[in-house]
Amino acid sequence: MAEPKVWDDAQPFYFQGGSTGVLVIHGFTGCTQSMLPYGKALAARGYTVLGPRLPGHGTTVEDMAPRKYTEWTAEAERALQELSRKCERVFVTGLSMGGTITLNLAARFGDKIAGIIPINALVLTDPLLRLTPLLKCLVKTRPGVGSDIKKPGARESCYDLVAVPAAHELTRLLKVTREGLPRLSLPALIIASRQDHVVKEPANAEYIMASLGSQDKKLLWLENSYHVATLDNDAELIFEQAAEFIESKSKK
Repeated sequence: MAEPKVWDDAQPFYFQGGSTGVLVIHGFTGCTQSMLPYGKALAARGYTVLGPRLPGHGTTVEDMAPRKYTEWTAEAERALQELSRKCERVFVTGLSMGGTITLNLAARFGDKIAGIIPINALVLTDPLLRLTPLLKCLVKTRPGVGSDIKKPGARESCYDLVAVPAAHELTRLLKVTREGLPRLSLPALIIASRQDHVVKEPANAEYIMASLGSQDKKLLWLENSYHVATLDNDAELIFEQAAEFIESKSKK
């Protein structure tokens, strides 16, 4: 069977810059489109930036349905290895599930990462996600969770539906990521929206802040954005604070 066509705005991106690299990871059911402005902003500051497309994203819901969470983490790991070969130091940042994968990578490859910036990362499992082991036997899809943006006219390229088996894989990723948080000792800038219709409550960010083993950690609240904050009203604040964090942690 032929591989499904990748959307034009879901293509991986790469910007060659200096000796500091930044891995930028998109979220669940979304694609690189939600991270491209962020990637460009970091590249404009002289960083080498890589934004991979996670398997099953930016194609079709049917393509995503059979994917395992290990495929998503493996692609992020591959991109981390690529950046590590090209750069003296690498930072990792991600939105939503991309933030979860950021935390997951940091717990497993702390020696290769200089710091992390998870944005509206998912770590806690909400009640509906807990039902996915049962739901995936009964229904194939649920209504989508993407494009939660406050800014008028802004739109995320994402699926309108969620493949329930893939959502179950997300719960498995959340579990293994939670288990790794105490081992994570890297510098961390945790960014979270006060009002988020996907994460739904501040508990995710507060849980990350409390659970990280790192002593060098900061929580930045966004007051004017929803879940897809990299395309929302606080995008420039994210770009500026992320760049400042990377610069400060790159100094020797």
